[in-house]
Amino acid sequence: MRVRIIEPTVKIEAKKKKVCGYARVSTDRDKQGESLENQIQYYENLISNNPEYEYAGVFSDLGVTGTTDNRPEFQRMLELCREGKIDLIITKSISRLSRNTALTLEIVRELKDIGVEIWFQRENLKTLSGDGEVMISILSSFAEEENRSVSENVKWRYRKKFEKGEVVINTNRFLGYDKDDYGDLVINLKEAEIVKRIYAEYLSGKGAFTIARMLNDEGIPTVTGTKWYYTSVTAILKNEKYKGDVIQQKTYTVDHISKKKKRNNGELDSFYIEDNHPAIISKEAWEQVQTEMQKRAEAKGNTKGSTKYLNRYPLSGMLICSKCGAVLMRRTWNSKHSCKKIVWQCSNYIKNGKNACEGTSIEDDVVSKLNILEKTVIKEENINGEKRYSYTSEGQHQQSCREYTTTEEESSRLCESQYRPIRTVIKL
Repeated sequence: MRVRIIEPTVKIEAKKKKVCGYARVSTDRDKQGESLENQIQYYENLISNNPEYEYAGVFSDLGVTGTTDNRPEFQRMLELCREGKIDLIITKSISRLSRNTALTLEIVRELKDIGVEIWFQRENLKTLSGDGEVMISILSSFAEEENRSVSENVKWRYRKKFEKGEVVINTNRFLGYDKDDYGDLVINLKEAEIVKRIYAEYLSGKGAFTIARMLNDEGIPTVTGTKWYYTSVTAILKNEKYKGDVIQQKTYTVDHISKKKKRNNGELDSFYIEDNHPAIISKEAWEQVQTEMQKRAEAKGNTKGSTKYLNRYPLSGMLICSKCGAVLMRRTWNSKHSCKKIVWQCSNYIKNGKNACEGTSIEDDVVSKLNILEKTVIKEENINGEKRYSYTSEGQHQQSCREYTTTEEESSRLCESQYRPIRTVIKL
């Protein structure tokens, strides 16, 4: 018997792997920027020159940590993997992909399930190999420990700076000061005038809400170019740097994984440096402001650890603005005149002005006569020249708007139907 081999007449071309590279550096300093460019060029050449590979791009993240997955290019690469557009990812090492053990394993397992392999060059490890996951678990633990060690070294270095009286301040978000060629704080005369004005206005009797609105109305931007808010004004009023002193380590990093910062309330040492730099506000004026802020807070019962403010009035926190969902605050209008009256007004409008909310206000005499036992949405409108109010419980208001959404006009009409009129208050 003779066997004759018949060779195939149709040649089957081997399917090329769709391959990409991933590069990352954790800071955006020039030296590392050059390193990133070198990595990108290296992967482009490596993939393009391999006849078994189909080039699927190089993804790179600059100035981001490897302990989280909050990386734009990294996420774009993973999305392409899920779409079947990438078969193999080549990266320098496990630490380039991630310094978090749990995150590394999560990524590897997800990609393994959809048939995508990762090749870690330094460790010479491919994730679809038999012992890949065991080795990755071990090696990524080393990477995470290395990151923890680096984090602790950075913290130690900053603590030593603080102990020596060396100041670490970012003037990009600090109104009133710049840094000179030696890194020392110098007064920015134009910005300093804004700081002086804020302190003067507060000592003249104006509140932080009013000052913020006044600066916005005049088109004066914050140091970052944004609008003024109550919180940005109070932050300036409380900042000891404006009297020439510095408190270092007001906040600290909770852990090396999340990188979240937390206010230091005694968990770590803090360092107070007196007369560190030129003052914009005199120490006397700064102390007067702190005393005044404390006095106003005590008058409102709004002091640390106090529940007086929250429970000061039966309706506190119970009234909701129908236009924006903010709570109504109790205020005294014309407090210095005989015609003064008590009203409840939208806190969003008070803090951020009419651009944030058109505002809702209702007299205390009116709303106090209602039997309000739960959070209630107050709606204010003009009907035939008269100011009228209607109300509904917050739960009913949200339910009605959520369940009956069709067109915007119909939705608004359905929500309005849930309100029950209470009385006419002011005839215009």
